[in-house]
Amino acid sequence: MMGRFSSAIGSKRVNIALFAVAVILLLVSAVGGTRAALSYYSDTYLARLSISDIGVTLLENGNKVAWRNYEGNDSWSTPKTEEADRLLQDLLPAGEQFQIGRAYPEQLQVSNTGQINQYVRVKLYKYWEDKDGNKTNVVSPDLIKLEMAKDSGWVVDEGDSTDERTVAYYSRVLESGSTTPALTSSISVDPAVTHMVTESREEGPDGTITIKYDYKGLRFCLEAEVDAIQEHNVSDAALSAWGKNLTVNNGELSLG
Repeated sequence: MMGRFSSAIGSKRVNIALFAVAVILLLVSAVGGTRAALSYYSDTYLARLSISDIGVTLLENGNKVAWRNYEGNDSWSTPKTEEADRLLQDLLPAGEQFQIGRAYPEQLQVSNTGQINQYVRVKLYKYWEDKDGNKTNVVSPDLIKLEMAKDSGWVVDEGDSTDERTVAYYSRVLESGSTTPALTSSISVDPAVTHMVTESREEGPDGTITIKYDYKGLRFCLEAEVDAIQEHNVSDAALSAWGKNLTVNNGELSLG
């Protein structure tokens, strides 16, 4: 196959076309995402409450993908199978291939499935993995574009966020049985990914040239981590659980 392109391999147009096809094929394998982790960290303040009051659920495009609800006798309700708590499983419509630059719906929400009002925090991680499942910096995580929803009541902690990690707090109390507005709206891969590689060339004995790219085998991943604190004494609880100075004025949470 490469023989047909040997006479034009120096053409920038040919190189880009070959590269784009390869990236699409590789990124399709990324669909399925990674596990969404839910946990609580405020041992000090949860000790003052009945543990049966606790519960939280993560929604993706309206579907439950992960949850942690107390069921009594020191047991918790969580997804029953490994596949149940994975993000991006339904990223592509049936029969479609992934398209670089196209924005796909990715609306993440949090439901309070416990018995007490809470304030919640979400940490989102986006990164690339190689074919063996190891994180790699060959391609910047900033090229995975996770669009944040506008005017949703979520506040991004810019000081604690990086190209790989986004930390956001829902600024309003999340009442028992309620669900937040969407934190995010879509996910895509920046077309600039086609320029963020180093190519190497191998010339065969028959004069054909094979081009290899460092990105080969990479896939993009998304993780979500949700935790919560009680509404009562929220400033002290936030400092104990999250190490953050947060204040509440008229029910609105703000970063200190």
